[in-house]
Amino acid sequence: MASASPTPAPGMIDAHGRHIEYLRISVTDRCDLRCRYCMAEKMTFLPRRALLALEEIAIIAERFIARGVTKIRLSGGEPLVRSDVGDLVRRLGAHVGHGLHELTMTTNATRLAEHATMLADAGIRRINVSLDSRDPDRFRYITRHGDVDHVLGGIAAAQAAGLRVKINMVALAGLNEDEIAPMLAWCVDQGLDLSLIETMPLGAIDEDRTDRFVPLTRVFDALSGTFDLTRDTYRSGGPARYWRVADSGTKLGLISPLTANFCDGCNRVRLTTEGRLYACLGHDDQVDLKTALREGGTAALDAAIDEALRIKPKRHDFRIEPGAAPAVARHMSVTGG
Repeated sequence: MASASPTPAPGMIDAHGRHIEYLRISVTDRCDLRCRYCMAEKMTFLPRRALLALEEIAIIAERFIARGVTKIRLSGGEPLVRSDVGDLVRRLGAHVGHGLHELTMTTNATRLAEHATMLADAGIRRINVSLDSRDPDRFRYITRHGDVDHVLGGIAAAQAAGLRVKINMVALAGLNEDEIAPMLAWCVDQGLDLSLIETMPLGAIDEDRTDRFVPLTRVFDALSGTFDLTRDTYRSGGPARYWRVADSGTKLGLISPLTANFCDGCNRVRLTTEGRLYACLGHDDQVDLKTALREGGTAALDAAIDEALRIKPKRHDFRIEPGAAPAVARHMSVTGG
């Protein structure tokens, strides 16, 4: 796939004065796991004809680079289940150092072992791996059928390829809360970073999220009694606040959309696999970049992006309450994690 050089374009500042520098792209809504807090067991995925072609994703991403986006994260669903994702990684990786500062990926790592070298060769330097438990039985329960050995093997392959790995762990009451401290200790031992995430009310699932919600304020207090944690000014471009674990290279990140709203500094927009641009994870307002690109080319694409900046809300409306409907009907896998 030939790469086209982005042409100059207006910058990206939303109606609240925030500079948008970070684009998350869901390359597929499909996943080979069915994590209980993320998906229903029986999911209906988009028909393949509704998805953006790889070339279209690349053109849209390059337009964002031209407009000042410096970080792109590829996600899903599970991005590595899309057979042609390597072509996209290589094309976007060519922009690293030429307008794009960083290209990253979030993966469940079930297929990472076979792709780690390709990702590193293409320009990715760090990845996030979703891992909520290292216990085989518990991991299988949370994911409904996953094999944790595949994930651990993928992490090892990524490190061998020279990729920096951060573990993303969703804190879940009654499921993995007792594993959080051991997970951090394991990350320190393995030279990994760890981000803890509060469960988010996105999409209908088969359980009540209220029963699983763990406030990270409580988790941090518990971890502080075991680990020497020092506030770190490091910013990854995302919503996490970081602490450094003493006598190690490990950083602990906390992503707390409910107990510590992070919207004031939001610098992100999200492109779905069907070409819809969501300016906020917690709202349904969106613009259709696929139609804009197909019917009007770059000019229409720029106009649609401008509209997304205009409608980007000041903050999300996430709430965790018994019996409350999800903040939005779409699942995280549709918008991109």
